[in-house]
Amino acid sequence: MCLANKGFPSDWSLAWKVDGSSSSSSSSWEESRSPGVLEKDAHYSWSSTLRLPADQWRKARSVTCEATQGSQTTLSETLRRDQCSQS
Repeated sequence: MCLANKGFPSDWSLAWKVDGSSSSSSSSWEESRSPGVLEKDAHYSWSSTLRLPADQWRKARSVTCEATQGSQTTLSETLRRDQCSQS
């Protein structure tokens, strides 16, 4: 799950990349996104969830969430699979 908060204006969007490839390049990924929610401090929050089939997750080296808005610099956060506990 990717959470973004304290954004303004409300038209930011969240997108995913796995090993540098965008989620639009794979039909087996599932994404769900929330619309921007106006918080009490007059800023917005968003969330997005990415679901990968187990075999793709085992092959992946990293997953990145990118937040974009117009011509603003893209903000991103990357999680490497080796940072996650194995279950």
